[in-house]
Amino acid sequence: MDRSGREDAVQTSDIKQVLGASFIGTAIEWYDFFIYGTAATLVFGQLFFSPEFSPLAATLSSVATFAVGFVARPLGGLVFGHFGDKLGRKAMLVLTLNMMGIATFLVGLMPTFDQIGILAPLLLVLLRVVQGLGVGGEWGGAALMAVEYAPEDKRGYYGSWTQMGVPAGLLLATGVFFGVAAVLPEEQFLTWGWRIPFLLSVILVGVGLFIRLRLLETPSFSEVQEEHSEAQMPIMDVLRNYPKNVLLAIGARVASDGSFYVFTVFILDYATRTLGLPRATILLGIAVACAIEIFTIPLFAMVSDRFGRRPIYLVGTVLLLILAYPYFLMIQTGSTILVVLASVLGLSVAHAMSYGPMAAYFAELFGTRVRYSGVSIGYQLASIIGGGAGPLISIYLVDATGGSYWPVVAWMAILCVITLVSVYVAAETFRGGEFASERSGRRTVAEQG
Repeated sequence: MDRSGREDAVQTSDIKQVLGASFIGTAIEWYDFFIYGTAATLVFGQLFFSPEFSPLAATLSSVATFAVGFVARPLGGLVFGHFGDKLGRKAMLVLTLNMMGIATFLVGLMPTFDQIGILAPLLLVLLRVVQGLGVGGEWGGAALMAVEYAPEDKRGYYGSWTQMGVPAGLLLATGVFFGVAAVLPEEQFLTWGWRIPFLLSVILVGVGLFIRLRLLETPSFSEVQEEHSEAQMPIMDVLRNYPKNVLLAIGARVASDGSFYVFTVFILDYATRTLGLPRATILLGIAVACAIEIFTIPLFAMVSDRFGRRPIYLVGTVLLLILAYPYFLMIQTGSTILVVLASVLGLSVAHAMSYGPMAAYFAELFGTRVRYSGVSIGYQLASIIGGGAGPLISIYLVDATGGSYWPVVAWMAILCVITLVSVYVAAETFRGGEFASERSGRRTVAEQG
């Protein structure tokens, strides 16, 4: 093998390592985040809040602690985005993974309300804040680690490896909860079985750290470091130079984010408490849909590399809007086949179409010097509207209307309209944007050799 061939082999190996680290690390972080959401809707209301609470009050209080994580996420995005643009992507990815892992493991050791009283929900909220800070800084770094290594015509596909980590983490979380709940009697599950998914996270975090510590900094940011041109105040720079793109990123995200948490968090409460469906039925639907979405996300991302981010994004959002009402009709039947089909259509098709190209789309909106801050602000601020408030508002409205799902359909429709307007107004980026202006005179790692 000649020198050029040896260099290509090394570069290919490095690229595979980057993509694998983006996927595995993100899957682990989202596993941690999602097992909390699953436990919040299924068991935390009974364990960490006063027995004097009504079932609705306990559930709302529990889901409110889930929402706290979303409030903390933008702060995490601001903090880690700032240092990610000053110090690099890799260091922030290692730190956020540690934060998520430690907080999740400690949730598994938490004493209940019966044991320590009001301290139980307070400590739960504190650990949830740490989780939110960690995941707030995670996505931006993981997305940029993949996208900034990508050749121009594969940024959507490379970025989708980060996106694939979300359904993979949810699948793992759902599978572990499903397995524990299926094996243990209800009493044992509520007593100690629910802790198993949280305690297992320490093993997964160890694997993720091993992989991420071996990564090198991205080529784009390495050039910034070599030129000593790091932004001194990345947050201020991104708000001064890219205010429109920040707002468009927020708007572009709310529909996929809000719909996702209806399909994966709210529905757990609605299907079990309101409709009386078995817990296993809805968990099976989510698990099957997530398994399929791991493959449809990169598929739609690759399509966006050829035809553009906006067309795929717009079609996916329109599908989310169209599916909002039929989704609940299928869930209401209680048929396992229709419940699974509803989850597959919502997650594996509609959500995947807009979520697949998102990492590349957002990264292409901002320059390298402030890119970590830009994508993190846009992505995480949208999470408060769609993910944090969504399940809490939906549960309350459904109960207030006597079990009607129409308020949730209306909520999803509003978010979809916001996203459709935002993406329609935004410019196409897959062959332009900030990456194009920075490529003059240089090539990506994947193209060198």
